[in-house]
Amino acid sequence: MNAYAPILVLGALGAGFAIFSVVMATLIGPKRYNRAKLDAYECGIEPTPTPAGGGRFPIKYYLTAMLFIVFDIEIVFLYPWAVTFDALGIFGLVEMLLFVLTVFVAYAYVWRRGGLEWD
Repeated sequence: MNAYAPILVLGALGAGFAIFSVVMATLIGPKRYNRAKLDAYECGIEPTPTPAGGGRFPIKYYLTAMLFIVFDIEIVFLYPWAVTFDALGIFGLVEMLLFVLTVFVAYAYVWRRGGLEWD
């Protein structure tokens, strides 16, 4: 238990600081509300009303999310592979080449669907 005491103290200090900051901001901060502050913010663009059921999102949002997940998973597998590269030998190299090839297939799909072009 003594080995984990510094980690627990650091976590308690971090949580205490976060709670203190939020409470003090609500107590001391300005309270001038207007309609513009309460409206949804859309990157400086005038907010557009959405239908009751939500609305349709362009496919580019999903393609960008898919591209992020693909490259995130690639990094998760590439880092341990790079650490143990010498121990894996030629088998590890061939397997990683096949994995990178499948990642590039996903990348080509996103590129072909226009996920990398922003209007």
